Formats: sequence, structure tokens, C-alpha cells
Amino acid sequence: MWALIGRLLRYRKGTFVATFLALAGGMSILTVCGSLVESGLRYTGETQRYGAAVAVVARNELTVRGPERFGERETSTVTLPERGGVPQSLVDRVAEVPGVERAVGDRTISVASAAAPDVPVAGHGWGSTALAPYEMVSGTAPRAEDEIAVDRTLAAAGKLRPGTTTTILTGGSLRQVRVTGVVGRSGEPGPRSSVFFTDAQAARLHPRQGLVDAIGVVAAEDADREAVVAAVKRLTDGTGTQVYTGDERGLAEQPEAVAAKSFTVEAGAAFGGYAALITGFVVASTVGLSVRHRRRDFALLRAIAATPGQVRMLIVGEVGLLSLLAAVAGIPLGLLAGRRVGGELVTRGFVPEDFTLSGGAPSAAAVAAAVTAVALVSAVIAGRRTTRIRPTEALGEASVERTLGGRARIVSGVVLLGVAFALIALTGSTGGQTAMGAAVGMLYTFVLAIALLAPWINRAAAVALSPLLRAVFGDSGYLAAANLRANARGMVAVLTALVLSVGFGGTIWFLQDNLERQTVVQSKEGTIAQHALAGGAGVPAAAVAEARRIPGVAAATGIRRTSVLVPFMDEAMPVAAQGVDPEGAGRTMDLKVTSGNLADLRGRETVAVSSSQADTSGWEVGSKARMWLGDGTPVTLEVVAVYSRGFGFGDVTLTNETLAGHTASGLNDHVLVRSAPGADVEPALTELADAYPGIAVTGTEGLTGELAKEVAMSSWLNRMLVAVLVGYAVLAAANTLVMAALARARELSLLRLVGVTRRQLKRMVHAEQGALLGVALAIGVAVSAVTLSSIVNAVAGQPVPYVPPLGVAVILVGTVVLALVSTSVPVGRLLRTPPVEGMGLRE
Repeated sequence: MWALIGRLLRYRKGTFVATFLALAGGMSILTVCGSLVESGLRYTGETQRYGAAVAVVARNELTVRGPERFGERETSTVTLPERGGVPQSLVDRVAEVPGVERAVGDRTISVASAAAPDVPVAGHGWGSTALAPYEMVSGTAPRAEDEIAVDRTLAAAGKLRPGTTTTILTGGSLRQVRVTGVVGRSGEPGPRSSVFFTDAQAARLHPRQGLVDAIGVVAAEDADREAVVAAVKRLTDGTGTQVYTGDERGLAEQPEAVAAKSFTVEAGAAFGGYAALITGFVVASTVGLSVRHRRRDFALLRAIAATPGQVRMLIVGEVGLLSLLAAVAGIPLGLLAGRRVGGELVTRGFVPEDFTLSGGAPSAAAVAAAVTAVALVSAVIAGRRTTRIRPTEALGEASVERTLGGRARIVSGVVLLGVAFALIALTGSTGGQTAMGAAVGMLYTFVLAIALLAPWINRAAAVALSPLLRAVFGDSGYLAAANLRANARGMVAVLTALVLSVGFGGTIWFLQDNLERQTVVQSKEGTIAQHALAGGAGVPAAAVAEARRIPGVAAATGIRRTSVLVPFMDEAMPVAAQGVDPEGAGRTMDLKVTSGNLADLRGRETVAVSSSQADTSGWEVGSKARMWLGDGTPVTLEVVAVYSRGFGFGDVTLTNETLAGHTASGLNDHVLVRSAPGADVEPALTELADAYPGIAVTGTEGLTGELAKEVAMSSWLNRMLVAVLVGYAVLAAANTLVMAALARARELSLLRLVGVTRRQLKRMVHAEQGALLGVALAIGVAVSAVTLSSIVNAVAGQPVPYVPPLGVAVILVGTVVLALVSTSVPVGRLLRTPPVEGMGLRE
């Protein structure tokens, strides 16, 4: 059996190469996605400042309990956009646990140093030095409000030493402080330098009063560490906090590590799901087409007394061997590509610098097993007809085209087509995330329906296009129409692959263009201020007040960028949000309010939401909107306005008063400044900015430009993975076209023997491809247009999506060139073979 399989692999190179490419490509793509998920699950950040702690108590996640159904209540966990706070009272309770030598409440405070404005700095209480631990290099610990200690990195950058007086920006104001000491610790320096205040001063400067960011637990030397950790976990159970031990302490130290962990897992899983669907279809189609094109081989084996079981074992053995070879080639390629993707994620700022793609063996094994299983099942299904019939009928069965399909196939296709049209109506009647989910489901439903109904679509297209083909191509067109009618089922994989390439690529790729365009356009049109104050460490409220006092300034609005969590399908979904100072907000930004009044946004109990978010959550003016702030604090706010520029300004707009104490820095990210007509306020704003470390004046065009860069960067991963998936679909289309062309050796040789010239045969093939391409492009463009317009209308309120002409040309021309090359090259090779030789048994 294995010797026969080896010979078949040797003499059926074209078919097996196509199958091998489909299997290897699918395994490579899924391995990249699996590596992202596995690496995200393994990633724990880097423990630096908490190296001496046996455990760290922090709050980085929110657990949401869904409604009770059938006596059970499901829960879901989501990463908090902002670091959550831990009650100060819990520090003393943890300190009383037996075996705990010390419990330190750590606070992280935003600081900018005038001595080194380009160095990122974070402030802490002196007590937290015991957690690293830090050692005194020179000088003494701070003992007064106006004293600080600095680490060696900041001391070197700012030329600071004990006794030096310097200026820092912290707690919303400028402060003159005296450096009392320089500290250091072993190991590599962290991403931020550190400034240490007295513990009392750190508590006063911390934006969240009564809370600490984390509790570091230092165990006594003779204590049982495992018992201490277990006792701390029992104590904190039910408080909403998490206890991190071992390598996971890095997650408590670096909130960005928690976000990176969640991001890589979610991105890998989401794109892995899309990739699995496309890979399953491509592998099933390619393997099925490979088996179908070799029905004469299997029929001959059945005619010379091979049993159905032996033929099935032969098919399974071939596919199994090809899957093994594909895994040997595809899995390492996927691991290498995954490491490249991981490096790009670090370079582009998606994840911290210490993130690396690790492991890969479990995900690679799972990918190889899953793709192999799909291939084996597809091979068995494709070969079941040949293995069922009697040996005397096998050769006759292999020589004729089977029926278009059974009743189950056409009924399933019609049902799915009806579901797709129903999803069009659902998308049009809803909005937000519900509409987007319905539109994406519509895309896949359309493709599945077309795959099932493809035989009848091909037959109908052949009949409808017959007069046109005969008029344009003459006798060659007549032959082309006859071939399309007779081989309607054989072209199923070709039609579906082309529709998938055009429909999927046109929808997902152009969707990114529309999201980027809407974000930039809305931000540009909605920002009516001329100037902005921005700083890496934030802009304090004092600077906003000073800006308003400048002669010629009509309005100044402090803006805080954050995210909030809103209920969605019994879970919590993060959405972009902004906090604004209501005073003069209407004169610096135009959110394009569609209902309500932005002037009613005041105090701590009100909120304005985008129309997309309002549709998703079922909110309207006057509704009580339940949500969680970025640190997990639950709030219920009254909706006072609904606006349409959610892409440019976030889906939720709150007052800075509502956000007070619930963001990491407690400062504005930037300040929008509008000047009176004819007033030149830039010199005064520049003078104001120079007084604050790290703050600069920029035009609002600069803010829009930075936003455009951020959006383009965030869409890079989507574009890259979509390009890979579309490329894989294109590979599938090329595979099926080449396989279909190579399988026509006997047909073309027979036509040549009865007098058809090579020129006529080439015209016939071109006529067939023209008809098939026309149908595929028409369906693919229609599916893409309907899906794309539905999504863009649902999320942006634009019924007509933006479609770059160059992008359309690339997709259409690329598809045409792909189809023509994938057919013309193998057919040209076949036509160079003498017709008598081509009538041999090999196809």
C-alpha cells in the first residue's frame, strides 16, 4: 500500500503539489495565530520593582456576573483599561497575616522632571524601595514634603546629586524639591526612572485618595512562603483583587503587560477563528478536487478487484502522508513568521519591549492535528462515491460528470442564502456592534451559500452566457459554453475560491480604509480650536486655568483620553472614551450632536455617547447608562446628548469631574485652545508651556496627524493578517485553477484529434475563463459591496462607503491576471503535448 502511495505521489506531482501547498499554507497561518495566543497566555511581564515581594495584591481585572439562567450564573473577566485601586485599609490587614514581615502599599504618581524632561519618570513612596529592593548609593531618604530621592538613571540624565534643588511637575502643579539621595538596584533599569517621596507625601499626591495601586507582601525569613501566599489569597478573596506570585508579579508591576497579554490572546484567537474557517474551506476544496480528478485511478483499482476499504485506505494514506510533509514544512515556517510578527508588535508599540513569542509546540501540534483531520475527512467524503459503486461500474462512473448535487445541498444553500438576506435587514435595522456582527456573519453566510449553490450558479451562467460566447468567440465559444454546462460541478471550487478572494478581501481591507478615514475626518472637522497644549506626563488643571486667562483666548478645554467598560451580551466591552472640562467645550470641539444638548454635560452624573454606542446599548437621551470607569468603578449616568463623531472623539464623553480619581495620572492628556478672531495667542501659550516640563504648543492639525498615525498603526495588524488570509485564498484559487486545467489533458487531446486547432482550443479556454471570471467577479463584488456598505453604515452612518480606486483596480486586475495565468500556463503546456500521448491514462 505504501509503495503504491509513493508511486502515485511521484507520478501525480501537479495534484499533490497543489494539495501540499494548501495544507502547508494553512498550517503556517494557523501556527502564527496559535503562537500569538500561546505567547499571550505565557506572558507575565518583567518583575523589577517587586523582586523582593513574595506576592503582590493588585486589581487589574473586572469580573462581570451575567444573569442567572437554568439555575446557573455565568461570569466573564475583562482587563481593566486603567489600573484598578486597592483599598488602603487592606494594607494593614495583609500586614497582620502570620509570616508577613511587611506589607507595602505602592502608589504610582505621574512626574515630569525639569532637569530631564525627555526621561519618563514615575513617583513612588519611599516605603516601596523595600520591594525591589533598592539600596542607597549616596545621601539619605527623604523626610519632608519638599524632599525626594532619585534613582541612578534620572540622577545621571538630570545631573542630580544629594543637595541639588530641582523642579518637578506632579500632583497638578510645579514643585521645588531638594534631592536628598540617590538609590540603585541590581538588574537592568526599567522602562521608567523613579522618584521617591515620603510615604505621607506620596499619599497626598496620588490621584486616587484612599487607594493604593498594589500591595507588596514581604515574607519573614523563617516563614513558609506557600502558607503566607495561601493566607493572603484567603484574606483578599471577594475583594475584587488578584494575588500575583512568581513570574506573574510582573503583571502587577506593569499594567501595560496585562493589556499586552489580553491583546495578543484576543487578536490571535479572533484571527485564528477567521483563518480556521478559510483554511478549512481551502483544504477541503483542494483535497476534494484532488480526489475527484483521480477518479479514473480509483475506478481502475476497483475494476481490478481492489476492495472499497483498500481504496479508502489509499486515499487516507495519501492525504495523511501529504499532511505530514506539509507539517514538516509549514509549522517551522509559521513559527518563524510568528517571531517576525512578535518583533513587529514590539517595534510598533503594541506590546512592551520584553514581550517575545515563546513556546509554540502545543499550538503547532494542535494546528497540525486539526488541519490533518480536516484533510482526512474531506478525502473520505470526496472518495465515498468511487468506493461505494460496483467494480464493473467504476470506470463508467469516472468518465461522466455526476449530477449537480443532492436535495440536501440545494436546500441548505437556499436556506443560507435566505439567512444572508435576513442579516442584511438586521444590519439595516440595528447599529453599533450588533450590526457589525450581523454584517460579518452575512459575509460568511453568503460565501457558504454560494459554495453550496455553485453547481447551479455555474449551469445557469453557462446557459445565460452561451449566446454571448458564441457571438464573440464563434465555434470556440460554443465549445466553451458546452464545457461550462457539462462541468458545472467541477468548477465549484474555482468559483467559490474566486468569490472568497474578492468578497473577503474587498470587505475587510476596505473596511480598514473607511475606519481610518472616518477617524481622521471626524477629528479634523470636529476640532474647532486652533492650538493645543500637550505633554507626555500630562497637562495639569493649573495650566488650563492659566491658558484661559491669556488675553485673546476664547476657550480652553482639558481632554483626558481613557476607556470605559459597557455591558454587552452579559459581558463588559471596552470602548474609547474622553473626559472633558465642560466649560467652553462647545467652543473648542463639535461632536455633531444629533439629539440632546452637550451643554447639559456637567457634574458627575451625566454622559454623552456616540450614536453607534447608543444603538449598541439601547440608550437614548434621558436613559440611565450603566458602565464601569477605566479602573472598574461602576457608575450609572444620565445620557444628555447623542453625537455622531464617535470615531474622532470616542464613543463615550464624560466630564473630568466624573473621571477624577479614576485615571492613572489624574491629568489632562492635552488642552484644546481656541483664540478669538484676529488674536495671536501662540507666543503667550509658548511661554506658558515653557514653564511646565515636557509640555509643548502644537497646532490642532498636529493632533490630527498624530491620531492618523495611531490609527494607521493600530490597523497595521488587521491589514497584515487580512493580507495573509486573502493571499491564502488567492493561493487556493490559483491551486484550483491549475488543477482544473491539468485535469483536462484527455479532453484537449481528444478535441485536437477530431480536428480542433490549438488556436481554437486557446480561444475556448479564454472564453471559459472569461465567463467564469465574469460570474465570480460579479458575485464577489456584490457580496463585498453589500457587506461593506452595511458595516460602514452601521458603525459610521455612511450609506456609501469609501472605496479607493487603486484598491479596486488591484483586486479586479489581480483576480483577472491570476485566473488567466493559472489557466493559460498549464493549458499551454498541455497543448505542447502530442494528442496521441495526451490520450493516455494519465490525466
